[in-house]
Amino acid sequence: MSGTRSKTKMSNIKFGTDGWRAIIADDYTVENVLRVAEATALWIKQNNKALKVIIGHDCRFGGPMFRDAAISVFLQEGIKVLTSEGFVSTPMVSLSSLKHNASAGIVITASHNPPTYNGYKIKAEYGGPAIQEEIEAVEALIPKESKYSVLSSSEIKNHDQVEWIDMEQEYIDHVNEHFDLDKIRNSGMKFAYDAMYGAGQNVIRRILPETALLHATENPGFMGQAPEPIAKNLTELSKLIKENSYIVSGLATDGDADRIGLFDENGNFVDSHHIILLLIRYLVEFKNEKGKVHTSFSCTSKIDRLCEHYNLPHNTTKIGFKYICKQMIEEPSLLGGEESGGIAVSTHIPERDGIWMGLILWEYMAKTGKLLSELISEVYDLIGSFAMERYDLKVEESKKVAIIEACKEGNYSKFGDYSVQSTENLDGFKFHLNENSWVMIRPSGTEPLLRVYCQSPTYEETIKILDQTKETILS
Repeated sequence: MSGTRSKTKMSNIKFGTDGWRAIIADDYTVENVLRVAEATALWIKQNNKALKVIIGHDCRFGGPMFRDAAISVFLQEGIKVLTSEGFVSTPMVSLSSLKHNASAGIVITASHNPPTYNGYKIKAEYGGPAIQEEIEAVEALIPKESKYSVLSSSEIKNHDQVEWIDMEQEYIDHVNEHFDLDKIRNSGMKFAYDAMYGAGQNVIRRILPETALLHATENPGFMGQAPEPIAKNLTELSKLIKENSYIVSGLATDGDADRIGLFDENGNFVDSHHIILLLIRYLVEFKNEKGKVHTSFSCTSKIDRLCEHYNLPHNTTKIGFKYICKQMIEEPSLLGGEESGGIAVSTHIPERDGIWMGLILWEYMAKTGKLLSELISEVYDLIGSFAMERYDLKVEESKKVAIIEACKEGNYSKFGDYSVQSTENLDGFKFHLNENSWVMIRPSGTEPLLRVYCQSPTYEETIKILDQTKETILS
């Protein structure tokens, strides 16, 4: 077999909250992808799993090259590979892993990270992220140097153990089976979608062709911006809605289309906390679904109140969707969600899916004839209003370590005008200030950032608490 080997530094590869991510041509190299793929193949064999994997890549730079590196290892290990021509989203790979009874799904993606990054996600046979124990098992098997080389494109293309499938079409077929798309199309409501140059760009174009599209073309550099669907990155989508009164909602998804961003009819950003609450209400009241709700430690406490209203059990997990997924596959569940925009529901697979969540809410609007702001007001009538915001602080590593150590030692009793009443430390440090307000400090698991989260009754107070917390910890 012919092929090439790359010479690169042998880094200690560790998976974060969702996969291994690193800077392209620094730690993220063909050689290191070969190492991780070899470990994945060994893990599959050691666990007597089916010798079949799904592999796909998103729109990032080098996607086909890194995909072919992983494919090469699996083929040389005697494992069948199912893959697609062109880019695919993470939910597509997860869904196809389930539909084809694969032992694992591999996605070459760095999700919402800056364009200089790429990554490697492992999905399980149930159509969701591999759980923490499985990730640790793969990490333990990563060799210092891979014994494999990359096969040529023609060898891969013509290999009898490679099957070329259309993951995007499989996903769209699944959408058509589960949504009343005619109801959305004929609702009289007009929508907008910002693909952020990511892998979800073809889906909305195909299923809802009247939707106004932004950044729905291939651009591996994402125009220099991290494809993370948060308000500061979506100003063009907000402006489009504000300048066109006929557009009643805007949806955005990240680089691999598993995270959601959302705007109401006024161009106001609707955060994940509100999205989770809306989804719970729709699933319970309109779909008659029941089950446990799982949300990460950084989510609003208002979810507790809505679950109490509907008599639903609620569980709080560590941050990282793999922890939520583990709970969803082990017990009857309604929904699993994160503050960062990753949400899964029982009517789909146990995987984050930004497009799927957006379609549920657009179907909700179409069936009720109500705008998002009206639906949110109805939720407030049940649980009270609130606001959430997050600061991402870039600080020196030594300062970050010192702040986390101060949190561990209990050195923060006040943040400006706000006194700490109690503390939780499930994953990060949450300081409760009063019945309706808290602030939380946690280092990012995938980026060199210190994240500071806050909940309070109003946006103005939330910003005040965040500003005073920032001043306290950075002084």
